[in-house]
Amino acid sequence: MKEKLLLDQERLSIIIDRLCHQLIENHNGFNDTAIVGLQPRGVLLSRRINQRMKEITGNENLLYGELDITFYRDDFRRRESVLIPNEQKIDFIIENKNVILIDDVLFTGRTIRAAMDALTAFGRPSSVELMVLIDRRYSRELPIEATYVGYVVDSRNNDKVIVDLKQAGTKDSVWLITNTENK
Repeated sequence: MKEKLLLDQERLSIIIDRLCHQLIENHNGFNDTAIVGLQPRGVLLSRRINQRMKEITGNENLLYGELDITFYRDDFRRRESVLIPNEQKIDFIIENKNVILIDDVLFTGRTIRAAMDALTAFGRPSSVELMVLIDRRYSRELPIEATYVGYVVDSRNNDKVIVDLKQAGTKDSVWLITNTENK
């Protein structure tokens, strides 16, 4: 295995600030906008984005939720282990809202497809945008593209991108893990 540090704590902080400022530029007062983090790994990033947005804008009333997509995934019946859903925290209707889905890594696009299906349980949004910290550009299986991207990495299908955030009790970092055995 070969490990490569893609983002350290300082670069990650700069990227998060940039993403927040892009949201502010595009959504101004956030009157009809909701931030929704995807369980499990997108939630830590979305919480951080939400907190940083409050600090920058001074708006403590941003609509924020956390969406579980466990039973909307197209592979949930194919797994041998029993899937345990995560907690879902959306206490508002998304009808006619601009929804910003947040996840840590965009890989095949299947998680995002499942998230869009799961969103319909909360109403019909006027628009859905996607924010990801890492875009694994050449691995898409579905025609899904992020609106806001922190960092783009070109990787092979058997590589792994590991996002560690201080909210999980680790040090902020993003790693690319390459399997050198199957080159």
